[in-house]
Amino acid sequence: MKKIIVYMLLAVSSILFSQELVKVTLNVSAPSLNDTSKIYVSGNIAALGNWQPNKIQLENKYNKIWSITINVKKGSRLEFKFTKGSWATEALGQDSTIPRNTVVTPIHDTTVNATILNWRDNADIKVKGQVTGKVFYHKGFIIDGLKPRDIFVWLPPNYDEQREKHFPVFYMHDGQNLIDPRTSNTFIDWQVDETADSLIKNGDVEPFIIVGINNTDNRAAEYNNTPLGKLYERLVVEKIKPFIDSHYRTLTDAKNTAVGGSSMGGLISMIFAWDYPNVFSKAACFSPAFKFQGFAYTEVVEKDNSNKKDLTIYIDNGGIGLETVLQPGVDEMIRVLKAKGYIEGKDFDVYIEKLAEHNEAAWAKRAWRPMKLFFGKN
Repeated sequence: MKKIIVYMLLAVSSILFSQELVKVTLNVSAPSLNDTSKIYVSGNIAALGNWQPNKIQLENKYNKIWSITINVKKGSRLEFKFTKGSWATEALGQDSTIPRNTVVTPIHDTTVNATILNWRDNADIKVKGQVTGKVFYHKGFIIDGLKPRDIFVWLPPNYDEQREKHFPVFYMHDGQNLIDPRTSNTFIDWQVDETADSLIKNGDVEPFIIVGINNTDNRAAEYNNTPLGKLYERLVVEKIKPFIDSHYRTLTDAKNTAVGGSSMGGLISMIFAWDYPNVFSKAACFSPAFKFQGFAYTEVVEKDNSNKKDLTIYIDNGGIGLETVLQPGVDEMIRVLKAKGYIEGKDFDVYIEKLAEHNEAAWAKRAWRPMKLFFGKN
């Protein structure tokens, strides 16, 4: 009986520890800004804005010091950055480079002091990289309830010469980050233009078109199973895809139409394919937020009693930082898919890169994998 009591006490103490709150204070010194400037923190939990760059504002305390104090669970992992309200005004390092996320795991009340000398919107930044291939830009796709959306269209080599040929299409989210380092949040792009160009020229895949769809500052809601997410699906299905099919030589059927993205973009890619399997038969889900901060799309899939969908799903995750937080959702989605009759290696593929982080540079290294899976000649 004594042992049982001890075990119960240990369990209760563990629960209390996990629920205990600590205070985290963030102080930012920004000598280049005036006292009317606004500074925001953007990070990986709701108290830090769920990576929205203009949601959690710091208070201007005194003498160009901005500050905020939040309560978080003891021992929770925090990742965050600072902005002036958008990713285009993100704080830079002293050498004018995009810094890594600040990571804090507080086990007691903690204060983080940061000094920011450079901001992205007024720094003389030299960005390495280029856009490879022929790209067209189209602006202002709209549907009631959503902000206007810009897209780019990347055409495969020899598109103009092969005038009788029609091509598969790969729709990808977060278009700003895909082909041009100058527009990427981190000045590092996915390099999908170079990757696709090389795969096509080497004969590893059939030529295909890439459509990059830009995000907005409503990204978190639009890339989720929300009313805005449903509107975003409709925008792509009812507005963008018909435009692409009417202006470019595409193979319009679901068998030749793929969708992909990372993080929340990985989640919405799965949602696209699950909701519209007659439009998108392939989904690339990099570092997908299948189960994250109280939300679980795995439950939606599990409770869906519809017939087995004709899909090819690529699921990909890293193993460092936020990737470890997302892995349980990846594992659960794999379990759910198998339980519903989907076969790994046939209906879906899984790739885990244990040394990969949650960023564009990491996804760029693995972008070839779904391209070969979706469009490979073998």
